[in-house]
Amino acid sequence: MGILSEAHICQCFSRLATQKRNSLVTINGARQKTGQQLVDSVLSLARGLLQLGLRNGDVVAISAFNSDWYLEWILAVAFIGGIVAPLNYRWSFEEARMAMVTIRPKMLVTDESCYYWHSAAQGDAIPSLRWHVSLSSPSLDIINKYNMLTAEMLVEQSVIYGSMNYSFAPEGAVIICFTSGTTGRPKGVVISHTALIVQSLAKVAIVGYSEDDVYLHTAPLCHIGGLSSAMAMLMVGACHAFIPKFEATLALEAIEQHHVTSLITVPAMMADLISSVRLKRIQKGCDSVKKILNGGGGLSDNLIKDATRLFPRAKLLSAYGMTETCSSLTFTTLFEPMLEASGTSLQMLAITSSSPVKARGVCVGKPAPHVEIKICVDGSYNVGRILTRGPHVMLRYWDQIPEKASNSVEETWLDTGDIGFIDDHGNLWLVGRTNGRIKSGGENIYPEEVEAVLIQHPGVLSSVVVGIPDPRLTELVVSCIRLRENWQWSDDSFKYSVQSNELFLSSTILRLHCREKNLTGYALLNF
Repeated sequence: MGILSEAHICQCFSRLATQKRNSLVTINGARQKTGQQLVDSVLSLARGLLQLGLRNGDVVAISAFNSDWYLEWILAVAFIGGIVAPLNYRWSFEEARMAMVTIRPKMLVTDESCYYWHSAAQGDAIPSLRWHVSLSSPSLDIINKYNMLTAEMLVEQSVIYGSMNYSFAPEGAVIICFTSGTTGRPKGVVISHTALIVQSLAKVAIVGYSEDDVYLHTAPLCHIGGLSSAMAMLMVGACHAFIPKFEATLALEAIEQHHVTSLITVPAMMADLISSVRLKRIQKGCDSVKKILNGGGGLSDNLIKDATRLFPRAKLLSAYGMTETCSSLTFTTLFEPMLEASGTSLQMLAITSSSPVKARGVCVGKPAPHVEIKICVDGSYNVGRILTRGPHVMLRYWDQIPEKASNSVEETWLDTGDIGFIDDHGNLWLVGRTNGRIKSGGENIYPEEVEAVLIQHPGVLSSVVVGIPDPRLTELVVSCIRLRENWQWSDDSFKYSVQSNELFLSSTILRLHCREKNLTGYALLNF
């Protein structure tokens, strides 16, 4: 690696310094920068890092709230061939220490959210650390207390000694993004420049990001969703509006103030935005939003309806992906204002079919142009493990030996850990998680599959399906049900009926409901 024809996230600088030279590209409170000012700030910081002694392949850990400075640090470290490891500011120091012992950073950069980490990191807690740096401008007492450098110090001491060109870390790595595994221990996913670039191109092509967008950073930059969307917006030369962290009130104020056109959400964020508007009974400024990309789980029917009322002009999409695939694998459109205006509606969450398989699971759409997906069948109905390969896939986990990250053609396929199938239209459907599978009576049962059917009953607000030990069946399938308002549970009701304006639900009714939805194998479901 190192050939300048390879993909690099700092290749956006030419566009920012020319086409967006005098246009605003970052807004952080009262601090605003044009394209040229952003590039100049990044290059000044990059010079300071080089002259300090940071070298190609060195790891820089960053933990901070979202800000334009955070974005500049990511770009500056990447420019000199370093590797950025964004850490979650919500972590305890012990969680952060475990991650840093694994990735061995030379530098730790924080803001006020994590200053105390520096005190705890003194001595031999993290042997690799050479420099402690503040992202913001702390008081002199803080600087002396933690023996910290600041970005201003690095820039002031830097000397311009000719033109600079971007460099590459080994393997073309640029980001170590942490994902919590099933064991709870953070795993460092090594992401390449190429993966971020092809992911950016997918979002530009499918979501429709453009240089005219004002993008609100709702997701943290330590999350692959926030990182990949930030890179896409840099590529097209859009304007970045920052809030420190997601709070519904702050987000709604920023949308109105900056005429935000694009943002990303997870279901909890969307629910908070809707609740905040309902409490205040206002929704000024939401008409400016044109594109919303949801990730981290599907939106319920009710959330989709409420979201389209709150953001009536926004195209609403949902993405399925994971950290190991540099964010989104597939995309599906949940609401399209132009189609709605023409009287055409979208089938959002389900299809009608005589096939028992297609009645199960959740449709997550079609793969992005650069993504290969296949199903490794381990049973009937063409349902199996979801595998993917392509330039979007991680290089490896950080503690994996590079030469052993992939030893065969078969290992070039990444197992997502999800179970699903692909329908006749090329849509991917999720059925469940491999490690969540329940083994009951010799049958494989996927909790998400059952939950998706139960929630279709008008009396069920939500459900959780689990397996509990059983001497005869190995595991017994049990569901915990949350009833909708005005519904009551009755052990004796065989069908729900209206009596004194009360609605009744029972185990028998739900078993019959499952049978009607072709889940005949779940007759032993307990509630």
